Amino acid sequence: MNRSPIVVKVGGALLDDAAAMTRLFLSIKDVKATRPVVVVHGGGPLVETLMASLGLQSTKIDGLRVTPDDHMPYICGALAGAANKQLCAAALATGVTPVGLSLLDGNMVVCEPLAEKYGAVGVPATAESTFLKNVLAQGVLPVISSIGSSPQGRLLNVNADQAATVIAELLDGELLLLSNVDGVLDANKALIAELTANSIKQYADDGVITDGMKVKVDAALQSAETLKRAVFIASWSADIADILNKNTGTQILPEKIAPREGDAGDTE
Repeated sequence: MNRSPIVVKVGGALLDDAAAMTRLFLSIKDVKATRPVVVVHGGGPLVETLMASLGLQSTKIDGLRVTPDDHMPYICGALAGAANKQLCAAALATGVTPVGLSLLDGNMVVCEPLAEKYGAVGVPATAESTFLKNVLAQGVLPVISSIGSSPQGRLLNVNADQAATVIAELLDGELLLLSNVDGVLDANKALIAELTANSIKQYADDGVITDGMKVKVDAALQSAETLKRAVFIASWSADIADILNKNTGTQILPEKIAPREGDAGDTE
């Protein structure tokens, strides 16, 4: 029996799809009967809308959002506030009891600024797991926003994929990166079941994996190498048990998988 926690990362676009949110939390409710689950979320679209409404420019360097410190109160409010509570409310509507958190709560994750040119963008690392494990022991669903803090108390905006990876690392859990796509598709639009670093490079060289999917796959590969276990890219409309049992989605495999008790597909 595999009892390791499942970490489910969702993007901010989920907030615009009430039906998908309902399906996701119903699926989480089923899986929670046998295994702990944690949700980690971003909220890029919500942040973009808020920045635009406030007349604040949002710029990017190398694909990363530059985050001035004076923007952090708004970004924190959008992610740790509006996005987090909308997801918690959707969980409640399906009979799941949520606890809204951020990376910094319980000293779960410590962050350091990435580089001065990016502003308040943080690089996360594991810190203390006791608090989160105690929360999971209560049978509730932690819903964690990607807002972190430095040891000096500087609020930092963290990439949501990196946030989910560090939570999975903290709990030695399985990571599911869920979005509005079924997984990675080949040139014939058929779902690719497994990818490694070599096959990812080949598909990219052939122009099959490009643009946003290339970014997503690279993030998943980096996560898989960090965790030393397969990472799943799948749809948030899919059943989580089906994803873990490899009936849907794409597995991103690290170069070497660490041995563990149980199998990824065992949700009983």
